[in-house]
Amino acid sequence: MNRQDMTGRVALVTGGSSGIGSWAAIALAECGASVAINYHRNREGAESTCALIESKGGIAITIQADVSKRQSANSLVEEARRQLGPIDILVNNAGDLIQRSPLVDFPDELLEQVIDLNFKSVLYCSQAVMREMTTRRQGTIINVGSIAGHHGGGPGAAIYAASKAAVMCLTKGMAREMSPFGVRVNAVAPGVIDTPFHEKRSTPEQMAQFVASIPMNRVGTSEECGRVIAFLASDAASYLHGETIEINGGQMML
Repeated sequence: MNRQDMTGRVALVTGGSSGIGSWAAIALAECGASVAINYHRNREGAESTCALIESKGGIAITIQADVSKRQSANSLVEEARRQLGPIDILVNNAGDLIQRSPLVDFPDELLEQVIDLNFKSVLYCSQAVMREMTTRRQGTIINVGSIAGHHGGGPGAAIYAASKAAVMCLTKGMAREMSPFGVRVNAVAPGVIDTPFHEKRSTPEQMAQFVASIPMNRVGTSEECGRVIAFLASDAASYLHGETIEINGGQMML
């Protein structure tokens, strides 16, 4: 029996237009799931991921939504359900540093943006699927945290790190509440991964420093993270609940 076979299941991946989200969608589709790929602004990236999945015989759709807003998150889930069916797998991947800023100068507007995108989006999308999952007594939610949520983040990233720490704490709380209803909740905490995130937010000098601190002596890939997410969504991880899986090449061993 293939415990990672997800044929007949429906997955929704937020922030699925690039990086980890894109590869999570691909990995889930390769396991047989039908995938709704959410994007905010990067329509081209979402459609490219969708086309790749379809070229391999998979089923995928794209849906635009700003998941940092509650009504938009609700509409996203409703549209995914309308096109593909009830959501069995939710991957809360949407997130961004937005910009680096020292705490002493951190403006209110940026604070709200970081918290809304990285933390509230997880809560909003999860709430939008919870009632149906608990009624059906099946489903799994995977949240994307960060190594920054453990160590406080790099230069100018303290608020981002705090938002990711909140996501990993929320994962445990969600797991406790969803346990009686047969719904599993876990998280992943990527370390330094080769994604557009670091292309935009980290200098070559910072990346070199990051690599020097990683025992495997390299950054990770989005594909490596996507495949761990797919594992957590599958029956192969049926007794994993309330856990955060560290994907960091040994940079932080807990």
